Amino acid sequence: MPDHDQTSLTGDALRAWRRATRETLVAARLALPHATLRAHRASIDRHLTRRFPDLSVGVVAFCWPYRNEYDARFLARHLRDHGARTALPVVIAPRTPLIFREWHPGVALARGVYDIPYPAEGPAVRPVTVLLPMNGFDARGYRLGYGGGYFDRTLAALDDRPRVIGVTYELARIPTIHPQPWDIPMDFVVTERGVYARRDGRLGGPAQ
Repeated sequence: MPDHDQTSLTGDALRAWRRATRETLVAARLALPHATLRAHRASIDRHLTRRFPDLSVGVVAFCWPYRNEYDARFLARHLRDHGARTALPVVIAPRTPLIFREWHPGVALARGVYDIPYPAEGPAVRPVTVLLPMNGFDARGYRLGYGGGYFDRTLAALDDRPRVIGVTYELARIPTIHPQPWDIPMDFVVTERGVYARRDGRLGGPAQ
């Protein structure tokens, strides 16, 4: 089976479909009560620490939470307490790959794209694992983001690609995002239900 759906939408039709789907999924996420968000976050933290004990080794990149996304800051603190270094993505210029800079409390933050904080200074670091939020994900592990293409360009540009774990909620699952040749699938997807591993081009699971 080819890795990409040969019947995918393309061009303006694809952009319109992704925009409408993104708006629907983000609206559903924004409607979640705070208690539900806390419970989902705790479940995702638990699944990540149980399934990936090696997260406490090396550099783990995560994203500052935006619009009720999974909040990885609690997990990041836990990982730092156990020896990990944590990093955040930095947009250097439009339509170029991201870099990652180490972050922990005390490192100065600036405001970037979508007003999301990023480390204002510091050398670039190479993450071993990236925890990547998703507006949507499909049965093949492809991610629906915000349409900027930053992470796809970044992963494509890295010679030594990190492990990429998509993190989101079950409400974000859809049959397909109509993946295109430039879309890069996640290695794993973690939701409040458990861990989905990508094998033979499809997600299996979830495993608790």
